[in-house]
Amino acid sequence: MRLELYRVDIPFTTAFAHSSAVRMATQSVWVVARTGRCVGVGEGCPREYVTGESLASAQAFFDDHRDSICQRVGSVDALAAWADAHSAVIDANPAAWCAVELAVLELFARCEDTPLERVVGAPPATGEFRYSAVVGDGGPDMFRATVARYREMGFVEFKLKLSGDPVRDRDKIDTLRDLEDFESLRIRVDANNLWDDAETAVRHLAGLDMSFVGIEEPLPANALEGMRIVSEHTGSPIILDESVLRADQMAALAGDPERWIINVRVSKMGGLLRSLALVKAAREAGISIIVGAHVGETSVLTRAGLIVARAAGVDLLAQEGAFGTHLLEADVAIPPLMFGPGGMLNADAHALSTKAGWGLMLRPERDFAARLSR
Repeated sequence: MRLELYRVDIPFTTAFAHSSAVRMATQSVWVVARTGRCVGVGEGCPREYVTGESLASAQAFFDDHRDSICQRVGSVDALAAWADAHSAVIDANPAAWCAVELAVLELFARCEDTPLERVVGAPPATGEFRYSAVVGDGGPDMFRATVARYREMGFVEFKLKLSGDPVRDRDKIDTLRDLEDFESLRIRVDANNLWDDAETAVRHLAGLDMSFVGIEEPLPANALEGMRIVSEHTGSPIILDESVLRADQMAALAGDPERWIINVRVSKMGGLLRSLALVKAAREAGISIIVGAHVGETSVLTRAGLIVARAAGVDLLAQEGAFGTHLLEADVAIPPLMFGPGGMLNADAHALSTKAGWGLMLRPERDFAARLSR
């Protein structure tokens, strides 16, 4: 097996802002795995403000471990064993490992001429998937225009990025309240670790005068006791994103599962196998699941997310991502794997359960990627 590392270089059609960053283009790594005539591809999204990763750190991880992976990994079991033996380094480099793992998994599936789900023992990606409208922290005019576009498309699930400015955030809520069918919407908010203490968070959220489906990461990552207080005072469960990276963290949440929702992002978790393990642990603990996404993911991570969403079963609360060319000037796949009217993605329309690997037709790497490593 040979592994090659690239960066994905695709501009956005519009800027996307939240309290931690403003993005104008992708920040992703792309791995190609080859053996004989079989090829697999994988994607990861290093984010400094999520896992402390960067393109440079992803390249360092790849250069340090490529030879070991190529020499020792020849099956899914060997891949899982390598990951177990290197769990600490993967904890520090989840997006980099994600890109490698996904590429190797697709390579195995391609060699067996089977959908990727079969090589990991997951349910097939069939039927429809409903995605949420994710509205960034743009100015008031941009916010209203974005909400209007989503409603024209028939979205009913909304995730709003909060700014921390009481007037600005209240204006966002009032914009939604002004919609004729406001009562039919399911709204959650993402604070991206805005506040340092529970009292400040509760005061700000109370000023919005709304009950939310969930409140994502209101306090610094891993401030679980403070987030419990926020949940108690607002009556909304807390969505944990940056605070959850491994399945073994479910033990700390099992005592009050109604307080928590887990946002499972495949790149953040360190790949598909870790994501599936976390979903299994969350379901056993009675904790609901959101299958999330990083801004700028392409169709490959969207495809991996479908596997995780199906594994979540009835415990899947919502799904994010699948923006495709709604956000990217061009996707890696033709056609892109992306939501349509109502936020729906029909996997059967792409025949994903009958095609080998990811089941995607990809553009040549030269159209969207640049070499990162030797």
